[in-house]
Amino acid sequence: GLLSVIQKLKGSPEQELRIVLLGLDNAGKTTLLKRLASEEVSTITPTQGFNIKSVHSHGLKLNVWDIGGQRSIRPYWKKYLGSTDLLIYVIDSADQKRFEETGQELAELTEDESLTGVPLLVFANKQDLVTAAPAAEIAEGLSLHTYRDREWQIQACSALSGEGVQVEMGACGLCRAGMGPKGLCSHPSSLQDGMNWISSQIMNRKK
Repeated sequence: GLLSVIQKLKGSPEQELRIVLLGLDNAGKTTLLKRLASEEVSTITPTQGFNIKSVHSHGLKLNVWDIGGQRSIRPYWKKYLGSTDLLIYVIDSADQKRFEETGQELAELTEDESLTGVPLLVFANKQDLVTAAPAAEIAEGLSLHTYRDREWQIQACSALSGEGVQVEMGACGLCRAGMGPKGLCSHPSSLQDGMNWISSQIMNRKK
């Protein structure tokens, strides 16, 4: 399944949640979405418009909007932000020449009124490549520690393999620098743990 939902949700009426998945072109958004939905990822084509996947899991219906990241499409991103419960932003960790560009796009997104207080999950993708920057370095470059108006999380991962990077509790650079959410170490060790974090953040916001 896509999520391990917190115990108290069991037996409650199905809740429909909206997740927007954004990032520059070639960041791996569609591959990540297919991996999270347990679909085949061997053949991926660039998203020219948007993909929508609805997944039912333990009383939750997750409607995930995967929107193309080409420069010509980005001006339309804001049209899809209404009623968003969670923003997932995907970064190609190995494409360091575009870090400034992707950082600017993320900063503009988080300033949009439609995303006020919406939890942010950043996937530092393509960690299987030797040129990939570590998640802590990316978080610092994106100034995630300055985001005081929302809960945020960064997750190092490889969408291609579906595996995250194991993080020893309290040992990662973000935690030592007090840069994580509320200065606490809560970085997930896998894609599944990242989705568990998604569940908790969404449901906290729904209260």
